[in-house]
Amino acid sequence: MIGNYRVITLCGSTRFKDAFMEAQKRLTLDGNIVISVGLFGHSGDAEVWENMDEGTLTKTKEMLDDMHKRKIDLSDGIYVINVGGYIGESTGSEIEYARMTGKSIQYLEPVGED
Repeated sequence: MIGNYRVITLCGSTRFKDAFMEAQKRLTLDGNIVISVGLFGHSGDAEVWENMDEGTLTKTKEMLDDMHKRKIDLSDGIYVINVGGYIGESTGSEIEYARMTGKSIQYLEPVGED
């Protein structure tokens, strides 16, 4: 927490840009500091990827994945944008990282925990 505010990092597929924006607004109005993605590679921001060679693309994706885990480090917990129950590989690794580091985990839509 910072002051009286919980810090929450949004996680999920960037194809759900509208859901990210809605969650960011709602969580902020609920009194949280919200950390989100830096770009929406699957639903806009195509110019980021269009002229990259494969090696640069791979390094950039690795950097963004690592950067998002550092955002989780700064947070009290994560909020997973799992529209339609979708959780991809990157989001799955972020959830696992949050679990391993003792962060709280909330979901947009209910999930069956094992």
